Amino acid sequence: MGDVLFLAHRIPYPPDRGDKIRAYHLLRHLARNHRVHLVAFADDPEDLRHQDGLAAYTATRTIAWRGPPTIWTGARALLQRRPVSLVAFADPAVRRAVDALLAAEPIETIFLFSSQMAQYLPPDPQQRVIMDFVDMDSAKFAAYAKGARRPMAWVHKREASLLLAHERRVAGLADASLFVSDAEAALFRERTSAPCVHALENGIDTVFYDPATRFEPLGGEGPLLVFTGQMDYRPNIEAVTWFADRVFSRVRQAHPEARFAIVGRAPTPAVQALAERPGVLVTGTVPDVRDWLAAAALVVAPLQLARGIQNKVLEGMAMARAVVASPAAAEGIDHAGTLQVADSPDAFGDAVLRLLDDPDSATALGASARARVIERYSWDARLAPLDALLDAPARPRPRRGGARADRLVPHRHDADHERER
Repeated sequence: MGDVLFLAHRIPYPPDRGDKIRAYHLLRHLARNHRVHLVAFADDPEDLRHQDGLAAYTATRTIAWRGPPTIWTGARALLQRRPVSLVAFADPAVRRAVDALLAAEPIETIFLFSSQMAQYLPPDPQQRVIMDFVDMDSAKFAAYAKGARRPMAWVHKREASLLLAHERRVAGLADASLFVSDAEAALFRERTSAPCVHALENGIDTVFYDPATRFEPLGGEGPLLVFTGQMDYRPNIEAVTWFADRVFSRVRQAHPEARFAIVGRAPTPAVQALAERPGVLVTGTVPDVRDWLAAAALVVAPLQLARGIQNKVLEGMAMARAVVASPAAAEGIDHAGTLQVADSPDAFGDAVLRLLDDPDSATALGASARARVIERYSWDARLAPLDALLDAPARPRPRRGGARADRLVPHRHDADHERER
């Protein structure tokens, strides 16, 4: 079988956040039957130190450092009439690395993880192209626009419009466009009329997330409510703020010793400030998130804005914890009643209090949740449909030459690039 060129906006190792978890398991799956060449960005120095963790799955690895976007990123996007999301990932060195691999290796499939990486496609790809959008970024920014004031409402609306045009163009070029849930795939079809759109759901490693494993005991008294996630990500910030502002004080009235743990790296100042409130813990990076899930009386996922399947919900379910989730966080998960779904602050508080007041019901719900993910969400089962897409013949495309349809103006990248071959 021909080689696969795997392009990712973030190095998929270690698999310690949602996008990296999905990309890591995709990469492992592809490596079973193909030589895989990885080209990815790193935005965390720790990730650069761990890139050897992918050696078993990749024939070559090209990792480029990407610093955080600056005001100049936005200025370039305005001048170029491009989405900020694409300009932030435009890198001449990465483009040269992609072109060199396409020239030197027998690449049969180009696998794009996140739409930002589609800008590195050749102008007339003769390889099979699989585009994993994961979820619909344009819809996310459209939702941001609805809840924002000027000038940010205009900024988000502009980003949504430009990304939608980009997504439509890329989907028209791809042999298959992948999304993390049926709901997300249906939304994409509705807004783009794109062909060859498929749902490829996330899975969960139920051997790793096993409540029978021995975990480090955590100190503290009182029932522990746990939220996990990357804590510089806007939907997560809004979720924990919403819960702290509108639900947790009521929980504390009924259970004065209750604690709310916000577990995840890179908490923003706004998240850190929540730790000043009684009962709220902000951990930052932890050695093993499973220690906190194992200690939790409940897992809460009160996201008000969410796209696709939430790994944090699957992880809580796999650890046999009772999960209370918002409709947005539960969407796309075939939970069959094995988690509690609540929308308003009152409904969310009611669900939390019912489970805290009846620990036996919480335990039974958690056991049902684990059984459900074992039955429905193993990674092997979720990724099996990918094999048929890789076996299908690539769509014939006439060679047309010329400039890249979405080539960006090259810009200077201040950080050194690290390459491993």
